[in-house]
Amino acid sequence: MATKQAARDRRLIAQNRRARFDYFIDDTIEAGIVLKGTEVKALREGRASLQDSFAAADGSELYLFNAYIPEYGPATRFNHETRRPRKLLMHKRELDRLMGAVKREGVTLVPVSMYFNKRGIAKVDLGLARGKKQHDKRQTTKERDWGRDKARLLRDRG
Repeated sequence: MATKQAARDRRLIAQNRRARFDYFIDDTIEAGIVLKGTEVKALREGRASLQDSFAAADGSELYLFNAYIPEYGPATRFNHETRRPRKLLMHKRELDRLMGAVKREGVTLVPVSMYFNKRGIAKVDLGLARGKKQHDKRQTTKERDWGRDKARLLRDRG
């Protein structure tokens, strides 16, 4: 997990809030992402979506599929495809560990967030995710609602 210092050094672009509702996130790992110039400019405007996206291996490389980065307006004819597969950059040892977990344990690689680090490089946090059943989702909703009600009660009392 990211430390507090690392969390302060990032500028969030997009977050997949649905991932934490649909999956149990066991572990997260940071990966670089190969982007074109117009994609970086669109991301700097803060326009991206990780909804319904996932990471998967294609041969010996890892790709991010179905992530939406809209076209950059001033780029005219040199724009990028909005939902093209984007290569993820990781150390070979990390990649082998992730692929072993996916094959052995049946987990999925889900992008949790996309951000610029303090050097201005685009990164993706990938989560090793196990799917939740319907009753797990109900329990998550129940706990979230109780936490909100509890905060209201404490705020009104004090």
